Amino acid sequence: MSENPSEENVTSIIVGGGSSTRMGFDKLFAQLGNQTVIEYSIHAFIECSFVSNLIIVISEESRKKLEAIISKIKTDKGISIIEGGTTRKNSVAKGLNLLNDKCSYVAIHDGARPWIKPNQIIKVLECAKEHGAAASGRPITDTIKKCDKDSTVIGSISREFLWAMETPQIFRCQLIKEAYDFIIKKGIEVTDEVSAVNHYGKPVKIVQDEWKNPKITFPEDLNSTPPSH
Repeated sequence: MSENPSEENVTSIIVGGGSSTRMGFDKLFAQLGNQTVIEYSIHAFIECSFVSNLIIVISEESRKKLEAIISKIKTDKGISIIEGGTTRKNSVAKGLNLLNDKCSYVAIHDGARPWIKPNQIIKVLECAKEHGAAASGRPITDTIKKCDKDSTVIGSISREFLWAMETPQIFRCQLIKEAYDFIIKKGIEVTDEVSAVNHYGKPVKIVQDEWKNPKITFPEDLNSTPPSH
């Protein structure tokens, strides 16, 4: 796989503005191996030569911690820090507002998914170039059950055609901007950018990630082996 599949101007938006209530502390700055969680995502995108700049969306409380980390990173890519909104949708919208006129594609990534590898970012970008919108994901292999409000199983759900969504999710800049303008105008809440583009009526292709890339949610998630780029 080529390390430079495109001369396109790609901006990475790394979203890290969550509250981390289930962790009990800010998971983005938890230690995973010899780096913090968010550093893995930052370095993965820095290593992609076609990424021109990064925009990191963070909570106001965590801004100084992130600034200290970034000050030690050696790169010629521009890294901007902005404070997130009250929802993921608002946080991503703030990042999209910072895109410059030269941006042709935008890669949106969860800062709490540290197992992303540059090779997968390249594959998702190549698919987005062909189809306009693409996202990293994995087919669901576990048995899926539906439960009632008391956690009693009431049925099974077929795994066929079911995929677990991951990030990055990469789009032509104009497409994701138009999709976000649409959902904001309609007052539609979304948990990822694929949903925003689907609501806008446009298709998104999924690119299977060979390396599992779950979101860090619970303290025990930090016991996993850190990624190697």
